[in-house]
Amino acid sequence: MQRPLITLLLLVASTLLISRQESTIAIIGATVVDGTGAEPRAATVIITGERITSVGAGINVPASARVIDATGKTVIPGLFDVHTHLFNSSTQSVTPDWIKHLKAYLYCGVTSVIDLSPYFEMYEPVRRLMAGGVALGPHVSLAARVTTPGGHGAEGGRSTIHTQEIISPREARAAVQRVLPFKPDVIKAFTDGWRYGTAPDMTSMNEDVLTALVDEAHKNGIEVVTHTVSLEKAKIAARAGVDAIIHGVGDAFADNELIQLMKAKGTFYAPTLSVYERRDPNTTSPILSAVLPPPVEIGNRIESDSEDGQQAPTRSASGAPPTQSARSKRWENLMHNTAALRKAGITFGNGTDAGMTGTHHGWATLHELQLLVSGGLTPLEAITAATGNSARLLKVESDRGTIAQGKLADLVLINGAPHQNIADIEKIEKVFLAGKEIDREQLAKDIAVPGISPIPSISIASLIDDFEGTDGQSRLGTQWLESTESGHDHSDVVFGRVLRTKLNHALSIMSHMSVQQRPFIRLSVPFSRGAIEPVDISGYKALQFDARGEGEYRLIVQTREIRVAQSYYQQKFTASSSWKQVAIELSSLVQQNPRTPQPWTGKDAQLLSFEVSRKPDAGGWLEVDNVKLSK
Repeated sequence: MQRPLITLLLLVASTLLISRQESTIAIIGATVVDGTGAEPRAATVIITGERITSVGAGINVPASARVIDATGKTVIPGLFDVHTHLFNSSTQSVTPDWIKHLKAYLYCGVTSVIDLSPYFEMYEPVRRLMAGGVALGPHVSLAARVTTPGGHGAEGGRSTIHTQEIISPREARAAVQRVLPFKPDVIKAFTDGWRYGTAPDMTSMNEDVLTALVDEAHKNGIEVVTHTVSLEKAKIAARAGVDAIIHGVGDAFADNELIQLMKAKGTFYAPTLSVYERRDPNTTSPILSAVLPPPVEIGNRIESDSEDGQQAPTRSASGAPPTQSARSKRWENLMHNTAALRKAGITFGNGTDAGMTGTHHGWATLHELQLLVSGGLTPLEAITAATGNSARLLKVESDRGTIAQGKLADLVLINGAPHQNIADIEKIEKVFLAGKEIDREQLAKDIAVPGISPIPSISIASLIDDFEGTDGQSRLGTQWLESTESGHDHSDVVFGRVLRTKLNHALSIMSHMSVQQRPFIRLSVPFSRGAIEPVDISGYKALQFDARGEGEYRLIVQTREIRVAQSYYQQKFTASSSWKQVAIELSSLVQQNPRTPQPWTGKDAQLLSFEVSRKPDAGGWLEVDNVKLSK
């Protein structure tokens, strides 16, 4: 063998050895809170690669290890938040930025979250972008969503495939089967229509329906968590066998019947106190300042009791503002039930409803632990709720949630003793995700950068849809979605393929306007799956389509940079009873209600919509065909 080749091999071997040596980390001198609820102990934690290889006192530290002296500090498992809405902004002044939200969680030592805001076409691109490093964040479990007609979760005006509506056991089982091909990690059921005494109640899920949903989900290895906020509906949820109630019972004190049901069924409880708390509007902290994207006034908090971007009603059924006593009573019930269920031995998880206004991603998870302690848990119990317990809730306890040999090295090093003083939970010094130390300083810098986080744009073919496909998808491989104004009294829409001529199909849209002041319906097609990845259509000059209708309509294009409520690019067009081709120059699109005017570039298009808007209580229709981009 020639000497240069030997030298090269030795160099490669040396490099590999150095890599192996650098992959070993020893945290010494720390107090270890292992997430099991056991008493904290002094121990050394050895990390090799992604996993914890040993934990204990008197362990020999490998000579090659990187040593972290943690004397006087505490190591805990990475935290869980089992109730988040990653695609919602917690501040009204900022465009939702799920990539920054993920970074906020990591900055706060949160290494596992459940996202309850997506629909099934969003799963694949989110998972792929995270696996490819475009989005750095914690382990994310993605939920499928179900509710009842007229129930909470259905009032946002979004597509029925976003939150499926079920009213019978048969529909419940079908809803589970419908999402199985997309591999949801969890199912969220909106089971309770109580509106906190501030508005008329919505519909609730019957026990036989919820039982069927849980049974079908469990047969397929999927956990079920519920939006359940009242005593009697919590009993139904427990009897149905749900895995966790992820809101607090706020209408009454928990009774022995509920306690015994939850104990018998092993129902977890995560009361999301953070979203219900009425905080001082001037609340701030260094860690909160670091995770809020600009521009934000930290003290700004709008009261929110709702989910999925929908603000809670601010007036009662009589039209009067909700009384302070109603909110105070609910808070009294929530805190009483936290103490009562803890005393009864109910297993707590940790969730926040983060993404609702004022319930900030990452920071709220830490704040929730402090509220749990205020509600009666010990600091050690609160930490256990956010680590080992939440891992068991998600059925991932074999891999994470505790500090033990063989587990993923998701760890948080804290410069304090949070098991003694829970306020120390915010004194985070280091965060490890699967053995890799996270650069928290860089995360804070990324969050502070103005504008939305970049995602590489993709290209698409010119044909958006000719409606000749039989799989229900556009030619782009995306699902057409209906949307309306918000509220349960929203407009109605029916759409589908119809014959235009023999062997030639078109899209038919039939609508009846609601009695609201400005009713509308939109039929939209994402340019990419779930509208997650921006699409560059800057090389195209116009959008063409055939149309038949009666009156004036709007074409709308949403882009990633300005995809916020009432801000998009639009152009009006007319259609008559005879088919005609419509061509709209993309450069002529006008930004509607701009918060910050942005020129059209076409480099980050996400969604194309056809809007039908008529007078209240009137009908409207439109047919379209051969939707395509042209150069």
